[in-house]
Amino acid sequence: MSRVEAEIQKIIEEARQSIAASDRSSLIPSAAKFIGRQGSLTEILKSLGNLSIEERKRIGEQANQAKIAIEAMVTEREQKLSAAQQKQMMRRDVGLPGIPPVVGHLSPVTIVTRELISALTELGFEVAEGPEVELELYNFDMLNIPADHPARDQWDTFWVKQGKDGKNSTLLRTHTSPVQVRYMLQHQPPIRIISPGRTFRYEAENTSHSSVFNQFEGLMVDKGISVAHMKGVIDHFVKKILGSEVKARLRPSFFPFTEPSFEVDVWFNGQWLELMGCGMVHPQVLRNVNIDPSEYSGFAFGVGTERLAMLKYDIDDIRLFLSGDPRFVTQF
Repeated sequence: MSRVEAEIQKIIEEARQSIAASDRSSLIPSAAKFIGRQGSLTEILKSLGNLSIEERKRIGEQANQAKIAIEAMVTEREQKLSAAQQKQMMRRDVGLPGIPPVVGHLSPVTIVTRELISALTELGFEVAEGPEVELELYNFDMLNIPADHPARDQWDTFWVKQGKDGKNSTLLRTHTSPVQVRYMLQHQPPIRIISPGRTFRYEAENTSHSSVFNQFEGLMVDKGISVAHMKGVIDHFVKKILGSEVKARLRPSFFPFTEPSFEVDVWFNGQWLELMGCGMVHPQVLRNVNIDPSEYSGFAFGVGTERLAMLKYDIDDIRLFLSGDPRFVTQF
C-alpha cells in the first residue's frame, strides 16, 4: 500500500469518528474538513496529476469511493439525528399537569329560557314548539290580523313565498303565537302551554332592537279563566326570574289577538320598566281554532327573552347577544 493509499484510509477513519460525534449544527462543518473544497480528501484528488497514469487511475478510484463512503456517513448521521429529535419531540411526561379544558358556556338567553320553563312547568304548563318558517294563515289570519289590518305594518316583513290571495304564503315568523294556533287546532281545553323560540322582524338595529330575537309566550285556555289568573301567573314567573321583591302591574294596551289587552310593567331597581304584553284571548281567535268562546276563555302573554335577560343581567345593548363574542357569554 502506497503512502497516498494509507492517507486515504486514515481520512476515512477520521471522518467516521468525527461525523459520529457531530450534532446537527456541527455535522456539515465536520464533513467539510474531509470532502469540502479545502478538505483533505479533495487535496489528494487535486494532487493526482503528479502521479503516474497507473497510480492516478488506482488512487483516483479509491479517493472517489472514499468520498462516496463519507457522504453516506453524513446521510446516515443526519437521519439518526432527525429520528432522535423526532423521538424527543414525541416524548410526553405523564406526570406533568394537563392543560385545563376549554368548556363552553350557556348564553344568557338560554339561561333565562330555562329559568322561565322551570318557573312555568311548576304551574302545569308544557313546552310546545313550531316551525320558524310559518304559514301566513297561522302567523296572521287566524290570530285576527287580516291582510288589511294596521298591525301588519310593523310585522309584515321577511317573506319566503307569497302565494295567490295569501294562500300557501310563508314567512319567517314574527312571533311564536302561531305555535298557540297550531296547538289549539290539535287539542281541546284545558290548555296550558309555553312556546319559546326565535322570531324575525324588520327592525332598525340599535341598542334595544334586533331583527332576530327570542320570544317566550304562554297560553292558558279553560273554563272560567280570568285576568286574575293571568296576573297570578305573570307575578309568579317575574319574581322567579328577577327576584321576589319585584312588582308587576298591568297597563291597558291593544293587541289584535287579545281583548282586553295589557302591557306589563315591572318595578325593578327603583323604577317602572315596560317588560311585555299580555291579554285575554280574543273570542274570534278561539272561534278560528274551533273553541267555543261562550264556554271557554283564556289568556296569553309574550315576553322578549333578550329583554328579560337585559334587565336581569344589566345588559345595555341587545346586539351583544348575536355578537358571538365569548367574552360576553362567559360573564354569566
